[in-house]
Amino acid sequence: MKKLSILLIVLVLGFTACKNEKKESNTDTNVEATSSEKFIIKPEATSVTWTAYKTTDKIGVGGEFTTINFEEQSGSTAQEALNTLSFSIPISSLFTNDPTNTRDGKIKTSFFGEMLDTDLLKGTITYEDASDIVVVALTMNGVTHNLPMDIIITDERRVSITGTMNLADWNALDALAALNKVCFDLHKGPDGVSKTWEDVAIEVNTFLRKS
Repeated sequence: MKKLSILLIVLVLGFTACKNEKKESNTDTNVEATSSEKFIIKPEATSVTWTAYKTTDKIGVGGEFTTINFEEQSGSTAQEALNTLSFSIPISSLFTNDPTNTRDGKIKTSFFGEMLDTDLLKGTITYEDASDIVVVALTMNGVTHNLPMDIIITDERRVSITGTMNLADWNALDALAALNKVCFDLHKGPDGVSKTWEDVAIEVNTFLRKS
């Protein structure tokens, strides 16, 4: 009887050990699956919009670039997927949804057309560690200047990057004056003053896919 009791204890201990080993094995598999998940940023899931301002009342005029080019990039976190991302934006893709169909042409010709390297805007995004800031090294008018931008990541997948650029940082005030000249009357407010502002608000939105 004593031998039978000992045998039962050994069997129970052996069964429990096997069960725990199997559970630990499953846990390891789950951790491995989670760690191998990737965040992927794609150009087709990314939008770039902007708001410029006119009149002394600073009325916003919105637009977008319908095309943004970059190589698909991935990382183990959203931050890693965005870091060191290089992109280019064709000026020809500028779109303001102007019902008169004249605003887009004026901006392309009288603003960007007055600059150097008028075909593309180029840049590289650098993610600042442990912060809610990215720095975009943006090249426009032959000038590369760092533009700090706020970043918000929601649901781990949706990303919004916002900031305001001052055109003086890219030596673009002559181009701005040329635009204001062709839009002189349209940029007048109730005070009769025609004004086009130097600051332009930028917003980038994207959704990071899973691998």
